[in-house]
Amino acid sequence: MEGFSRFVLVRVVPCQAGAGGASRAWPITFNPAVEQVRRIWQHGVTLSQQPVPGLAAERPLNSFIPTLGAPIRLGAFFGILASLVGYLSALVLLLCLPLPASAADYVPRAEVVTTGVYAIVGPLGQRSPENDGLNANYGFIVTPTGVILIDSGASRIAAEKLEGAIRRVTDQPVRWVVNTGSQDHRWLGNAYFASQGAEILAMARTGATQARQGAQQLAGLERLLGERLRGTTPLPAPKLLPGDAATLDLGGETLELSYTDAHYPGDAIVFLPKHGVVFAGDLVYVDRLLGILPSSSVNKGHQAFQTLAALAPKRIVPGHGRVCDLDQAQRETGDYYAFLVDTIGAAAREMEPMDDTLSRYADLPAFRHLENYDSLHRANMNRAFTEFETQ
Repeated sequence: MEGFSRFVLVRVVPCQAGAGGASRAWPITFNPAVEQVRRIWQHGVTLSQQPVPGLAAERPLNSFIPTLGAPIRLGAFFGILASLVGYLSALVLLLCLPLPASAADYVPRAEVVTTGVYAIVGPLGQRSPENDGLNANYGFIVTPTGVILIDSGASRIAAEKLEGAIRRVTDQPVRWVVNTGSQDHRWLGNAYFASQGAEILAMARTGATQARQGAQQLAGLERLLGERLRGTTPLPAPKLLPGDAATLDLGGETLELSYTDAHYPGDAIVFLPKHGVVFAGDLVYVDRLLGILPSSSVNKGHQAFQTLAALAPKRIVPGHGRVCDLDQAQRETGDYYAFLVDTIGAAAREMEPMDDTLSRYADLPAFRHLENYDSLHRANMNRAFTEFETQ
């Protein structure tokens, strides 16, 4: 390891007449200045290091370590000084070594979906200080007059990181932010982008859910992100779009929004007809299993997926997982919605025992390969059963 190539091991051994001392290892750096002090170290220790030119491998020196109340000789003083210099040199080198990736080191990266359209694919794991709550997908469209950002991240720091990913692609400012949903990592970065001059837009029911749940979501994130959440202020989208669907013309780009109400009430998808691209929000998951929350609707998600499929998109930016085509989205999300509705929902409507139903379908080979299958599948079936049982 190149960073450690100049380290040597010094064993400091208290010298006592007629007896050896117990040794202790002290890492210090080997350099001419330290060695020069070492060479005049005349009292109190035995040095062991390999190799030192002109010296034996272990050379006893001729006195004892000063004790409290004993006179401190000059040689002993220089010995103590050499030890301190060694400690400090080692500490400086260790602090300068590169550290493993950690909370502050997660850097979102943009990938091209099609000309002018980009996705930022987040990690598949849970929210944590390591990812600043960016465990979801985001996207942006570069226009001649500015950038349209799809969703703003889970915090002020997360928003700044998304902005950094955009800056590595274009110098255009973020002019508009469109929220697809009201889950924390979809919108809690709104205030940061608003402070930079961006207009924040969402469907009306999306904004209403944001306003209703913002304080609770912030408290929940604080337990997960701690100090990384500092400076985050909930800002529900100020510009709300009425109706069950809306069309935006921003910077020469057309965006078609429509409700899904799948993961959270008021969730929506964004379709770019010119590009054949859908930003699916939390309607679509690939590479990991769909998450069904207490606030989710399996039935509405199933219907919304069929609406998305009818658009025949060329590319889909899912809420979680890699950018995909419709076939993959169908296999890993659409078919799972169909299973929950047609099989679990049917069992609930027939008033079959829930436990028997959940045990019967605990192992589904078609979805077993997806991340989080073991931890989410039974809970998903439970919530789907409950949804249909009450209808």
